[in-house]
Amino acid sequence: MKSYLAAPLAVLALAACASTPANPSKDVSRAEVEADLQYPTYDRDDIVGEAGNFFGQASAEMAEVIQDIFAKQGRPQAYIAGEEAGGAIGVGVTYGKGMLYRPGFAPIEVYWQGPSLGFDLGADASKVFTLVYDLGPTENLYQRFPGGQGNFYFVGGVAATALTNGETTVVPMRSGVGARAGINIEYMKFSNNRRWIPF
Repeated sequence: MKSYLAAPLAVLALAACASTPANPSKDVSRAEVEADLQYPTYDRDDIVGEAGNFFGQASAEMAEVIQDIFAKQGRPQAYIAGEEAGGAIGVGVTYGKGMLYRPGFAPIEVYWQGPSLGFDLGADASKVFTLVYDLGPTENLYQRFPGGQGNFYFVGGVAATALTNGETTVVPMRSGVGARAGINIEYMKFSNNRRWIPF
């Protein structure tokens, strides 16, 4: 009897081995790691250095704001270094232009616009350094990012506000007059070309 059962059992064992994946490490978590590597991120020291060079100063306040942002948001996939200008007496508009930087990609020019409330921006341009999280393809930037529900960071003369559309998050940092003006930005709408309608 044992000899009659041995053959069928051996066949079943071989079939089970054949159905086992050749590379069992290719599971869901591995796929997520590979997807993350497609869009590498910046570490904190890189961002502190880039922001310091951009604003022309490497202040302790700026480093502290960046530390707070990293603690809550993590490592950004991109950043935008640019300038914005606008005018308002209670209610106004803001327009900006800058370069989007991300590891492994050539910098590209981007624009943004949006309404502002409660502060007279005048006609002077202010510098804005924006961290971008969970961006994925660059095209995901070209949409509206509402304010009012994100985290707000303010240390000394440096301010930052996290704006999100539920998927991608942008955190614009401003210094001096730009910091005060940034408190009143209602939303930022990004595009790949200049648009004069802010809404």
